[in-house]
Amino acid sequence: MEYLILKNPVADWLVALVVVAAVAAGLDAVKSILARRLAVLAASTDAKWDDIAVAALRSTKLLVLLIVGLYAGASFLALSDKAQLFMSRVAITAVLVQVAIWGDHALRTWLKAKRAERSEDPDRITSSAAITFLVRVLLWAVVALMILDNLGVNITTLVASLGIGGIAIALAVQSILGDLFASLSIVLDKPFVVGDFIIVGTMLGTVEKIGLKTTRVRSLSGEQIVFSNNDLLTSRVQNLRRMESRRVVFQFAVSHLTPAPVLRELSEMIKEIVSAQPQVRFDRAHLSSIAAPSFNYETVYYVDNTDYAVYMTTQQEIYLAILDGLEQRGVALALPVQTVTLARAATPAQPEPGPVTSLHKSDAGDARAA
Repeated sequence: MEYLILKNPVADWLVALVVVAAVAAGLDAVKSILARRLAVLAASTDAKWDDIAVAALRSTKLLVLLIVGLYAGASFLALSDKAQLFMSRVAITAVLVQVAIWGDHALRTWLKAKRAERSEDPDRITSSAAITFLVRVLLWAVVALMILDNLGVNITTLVASLGIGGIAIALAVQSILGDLFASLSIVLDKPFVVGDFIIVGTMLGTVEKIGLKTTRVRSLSGEQIVFSNNDLLTSRVQNLRRMESRRVVFQFAVSHLTPAPVLRELSEMIKEIVSAQPQVRFDRAHLSSIAAPSFNYETVYYVDNTDYAVYMTTQQEIYLAILDGLEQRGVALALPVQTVTLARAATPAQPEPGPVTSLHKSDAGDARAA
């Protein structure tokens, strides 16, 4: 036992080997227990985080646990400074790689869950896959820089070069990057999804595809409208599919010859007509203005159905019922009237005859001479 191996007694080496085995086996056992219990929890809940945690834990590499055990066992040996530095760098590198593997498996599990949820929406799956890929690349790039820094490589110049190059590339493709981040915002914030009917300015239609750079909308007239994602997010978007109820305001005018008692009845008549319609909530009906040559009524109600066809059918029934009610009461709708008054022009007065003056030839000659 007094025999030395690399300046360490055999007994110390045996202790170090026992520590290596104990640490590696202990960490593996802890990983297995945690993964098993999280799997039981994941089976009993609908949450996704526990499935992601299980997938990440199960991706733990035994080699990484063994390297961590070797680092723990090396602490029981008298090693040179270079050997200790080497072991610490190897251990830190192994841990960083394992962290990257955990993150990579977590992202892929999340993407798999999203695909299962949105199997009918290939556009959202494509966007999620692209975003996942970018995050994975960023994760491994950060881990690689940390590993290089741990190994003693001066990464300041490298990071500065990457920063300058990144700025130049970003300036060259800033419109593409703007659309890319706008696509990410649409995917995460969900102002609309495929199948929603939206209005953007004067354009309206059904969303067909949400891509990395553009969003495609099918208009009512059949053509496809292509929006830049960045321009789309800077515009005011109306999402009609998420409308809970439709507020309807309409007006009509009756003749100014309608007597006041009948005018009082019309508001109650309108209320009965609107309230009798299915999926409709009556709000108000009033004589809103008196503007010659008519009396104007304003009615407000809500349709508890976002289907446009249902709204139009309801509006039609209300209009027809109002026309029937007006006809029964002998009330006429006001028609645009323009009164033109014609006045006969006065005859201009004739001048009275005056004395007639005659010129003799001699007088005329004198006049010309003058």
